[in-house]
Amino acid sequence: MWSEDLEARVLDALARRGETLATAESLTGGLLASRLTDVPGASRSFVGGVVSYATRVKVSVLDVPEQLVAEHGVISRECAVAMAQGVRTRLEATWGLATTGVAGPDEQEGRPPGTVWIAVAGPTRVDAELLALDGDRLAVRQATCGSVLAALHHLLG
Repeated sequence: MWSEDLEARVLDALARRGETLATAESLTGGLLASRLTDVPGASRSFVGGVVSYATRVKVSVLDVPEQLVAEHGVISRECAVAMAQGVRTRLEATWGLATTGVAGPDEQEGRPPGTVWIAVAGPTRVDAELLALDGDRLAVRQATCGSVLAALHHLLG
């Protein structure tokens, strides 16, 4: 269904560096963690993830501030960054990845399907990117996973 090549390269780079990874997922619903754990030896670097589909889980488990959600919504750069930082802290990982957005078919928070924010939080920086993706729910979710993994791979050099 998808290539494990990117996942394997990310996990290998992390293992070589002695670093770890945690995921905070909303619209991807665990697909990102699944793609990572499909790679043999993933446990060398992948410590776990939080599927925070509901806003209350983003707030209570990932420490996304309620005020941030009230001001910016959950489909925002601010929320993606807070999710990535929150999972990194909660799971004591070197890197935190976050996905939040609209997989479809309906819009959410006034945003159309395919509107996605991804974030990567590391020891010295946090990057976030807005994606405008096409396709059905599965295509949007898969493209989101590929994009956030590519963003981390880029940061790892």
